[in-house]
Amino acid sequence: MSSAQDLLESRPHSVAHLFLSRVGATPDREAYRHPVAVGQGAPGAEEWRSLTWAQAADRVTAIAAGLLSLGLRTEERVAISSSTRVEWIFADLGVMCAGAAATAVYPSTDADETAYILADSGSRAIFVEDAAQLAKVVEHADRLPDLDHAIVFDPEADLPRAKGLDVLSLAELEERGRAYLGEHPEAVETTVASIEREQLATLIYTSGTTGRPKGVRLVHDCWSYQGAAQEVSGLLQPDDVQFLWLPLSHVFGKALISGQIQTGHVLAVDGRVDRIVTNLPVVRPTVMASAPRVFEKVYNGIAAKARAEGGAKYRIFRWAAQVARDHARTGQESLVATGSRKVPLWLGVQHALADKLVYGKIRAAFGGELRGSASGSAALAPDIGYFFAGAGVPVLEGYGLTETSAACTVNPVDDYRVGTVGRPLPGTEVRIAEDGEILLRGPGIMRGYHNLPEKTAEVLESDGWFRTGDIGEIDKEGFVRITDRKKDLFKTSGGKYVAPTEIEGRFKAVCPFVSNILVIGNGRNYCTALIALDESVLMPWAASNGLGGRSYAEVVSSPDVHALIDGFVQRVNGDLQRWQTIKKFSLLPRDLDVEHGELTPSLKVKRPVVEREYAELVEAMYEGAREA
Repeated sequence: MSSAQDLLESRPHSVAHLFLSRVGATPDREAYRHPVAVGQGAPGAEEWRSLTWAQAADRVTAIAAGLLSLGLRTEERVAISSSTRVEWIFADLGVMCAGAAATAVYPSTDADETAYILADSGSRAIFVEDAAQLAKVVEHADRLPDLDHAIVFDPEADLPRAKGLDVLSLAELEERGRAYLGEHPEAVETTVASIEREQLATLIYTSGTTGRPKGVRLVHDCWSYQGAAQEVSGLLQPDDVQFLWLPLSHVFGKALISGQIQTGHVLAVDGRVDRIVTNLPVVRPTVMASAPRVFEKVYNGIAAKARAEGGAKYRIFRWAAQVARDHARTGQESLVATGSRKVPLWLGVQHALADKLVYGKIRAAFGGELRGSASGSAALAPDIGYFFAGAGVPVLEGYGLTETSAACTVNPVDDYRVGTVGRPLPGTEVRIAEDGEILLRGPGIMRGYHNLPEKTAEVLESDGWFRTGDIGEIDKEGFVRITDRKKDLFKTSGGKYVAPTEIEGRFKAVCPFVSNILVIGNGRNYCTALIALDESVLMPWAASNGLGGRSYAEVVSSPDVHALIDGFVQRVNGDLQRWQTIKKFSLLPRDLDVEHGELTPSLKVKRPVVEREYAELVEAMYEGAREA
């Protein structure tokens, strides 16, 4: 039996077991870093502070004991509604160590849907970040007969209250927990020892595009498997420093906790998206997980800055960007053909020069130590993947869903293939159905949808195979490629199938101004597109092209910008089949966002929502249309 198989088969029953083992093995090693405000400094001043595994355990066990003192029983649900911060992790681990199950709630979820999730899950308690999150609970308290307690991370003097709801601060819960441990010193260890693999650990509600979200039931073994599989994959090392900003209410972020505890590396935690660029040179991570949109924005920002500088600097950037792509693509083709990444001497010389002029600055922006960044939740345009790989910041695409407790395939650091989502994690099986749908089986697969047996039966076969709804293929070396979302494939009125995400990816690769694009054409006689532009990139261009002083909406509606974007549309169209080409497009007056319900918290576009909201624009693009 291989060491990888040993690790997988000997994995503990739960992450709670794993956490206590980690604390026992490396109590004095650094576990977490997090930003804290500096009291006497300038407004907004802060510093990063560290916690050892022993210090983290002190807080986690106090939280767990506090929950036990409130009468929480095995598998009863405790919700968490907060942005990504170290207290989220402590609360989640505390819930696990109390034998309860966490209900993850996005902090951006509105009051009505928050109440639905709490009621459907039967949550008995909830951790909330602040008064604003608590207010959403209080607003619909009459719909939540099971909810008895609310624990606030950042309490204020005048917190909203509801009859029958016990509100206390996190510090007060920990105080209760320590008092409880004084009377029952073995309570947490005894509870953890009793946890079984198949006990419910987490309910994560999918952010559906229509109707109410579904609660995905993930058991303790799902997360224990994730930890073991991430270590076996080689993605994480004990001496890594990982920067975590992803939402922990999302399965991608949540799975990273398991991998970190498994390997024992440092996790720097700060979920403020507007601080990512500032934090990177301070944290200097060796690994980071992200959504593709972040890499697209970084690339567009670099390109926009070079364009604004103009002249020789812009020419150098464009040359270096192409060299990066050529170097990475050629090296990958060589790897596939010969087993090693080799490039022609002339390309190697150009790459070395470009590295001194351009790539070193890009790596420095990421902190200078990044050896790889995992990307998931949506597809990354291959040209952008090749660019970062060539610049020395490989983006390791992976694939997974809420229903698979996040990653089920990932690209290895030393053998990544741009344009694929890597090989299956050890212990996970992948096969392709006759219609091209990707099927998965393994320990990370959900045990069903909460209270929805009929919905569960639609996707989960009796032999354990899960229907993902994604279309893909597996090459001879086992690398998986996602070609489209099954439900997103559409057929034109001429009977031709179109994969919109392929076209959207191509457009994002060539147009530095795009933020989001939605290709439309189901049942229509040609394809059109709704395009949202990136304000941070567009407005500097506008100021340099006679459109300074105008609002974003005015700039977007100008003929000059329409002509600018049309050039990129025609460039993409030149490489497409006739029925795939974008015949018309409309520029949206603002970007898509989570607040308007157009993007999921993991930044996926909710196609039906966007098409409904901009139905008039869509219909206008088809008015008077003839067969194309």
